[in-house]
Amino acid sequence: IVDDHPMFRLGLAAAIKEMDGIELVGEAQRADQVLALVEAASPTVLLLDVRLPDASGLEVNRWLAEHHPEVRVVMLTMSEDLDNALTALRDGASGYLVKGAGPERVEHAIRTVASGDVVLDHSLAQGVTELAQVRRGSTSRPFPQLTNREFDILQLLAEGLDNASIARRLFLSPKTVRNHVSNVFSKIQAPDRPGASPDARPAGVPRPVPVSRGTRPDLG
Repeated sequence: IVDDHPMFRLGLAAAIKEMDGIELVGEAQRADQVLALVEAASPTVLLLDVRLPDASGLEVNRWLAEHHPEVRVVMLTMSEDLDNALTALRDGASGYLVKGAGPERVEHAIRTVASGDVVLDHSLAQGVTELAQVRRGSTSRPFPQLTNREFDILQLLAEGLDNASIARRLFLSPKTVRNHVSNVFSKIQAPDRPGASPDARPAGVPRPVPVSRGTRPDLG
């Protein structure tokens, strides 16, 4: 667990200790403690607050996806923010959960992401579905330079899916998805997922909240 609110962290820890087959292996309060926590405890799942006192949890999530992709991240938030949810999932998170969720929902989220799947809070999942309906209602097809397969992958990126989830959705290998993603970024002249997000957004998809790289924690 990485969260700076002692009472919430204490309650969450107590709930996890009652879950069969799930072991709490460590806790942290700040972004700059994440590296040591991950290296010492080797967690399968990390419950990560979106807002930490020394950095954005979204930045920590991005760093973990790059340096410790084996760790499945579930973002924790006080509000139902679809933009932040899409940004987190696009950058590698496996889940996004509102802090008001009950113990059963938390346990479901932990087990779901540990098995390699993605989980969203119910209200956020509904928002993603509504955005997909908006996209299907659009008659124009942006980015004609993309192949049909590349455009499919671009759509899924806009939904916030990571490469592994896209591979499962389209029945492709992760390596094939990585190659397609690289081609998409090249053709639309975007350097990476965050760089692509303003351009890779089909009609009706809101602009993700920008994250200042100046607040990136010193995680090693």
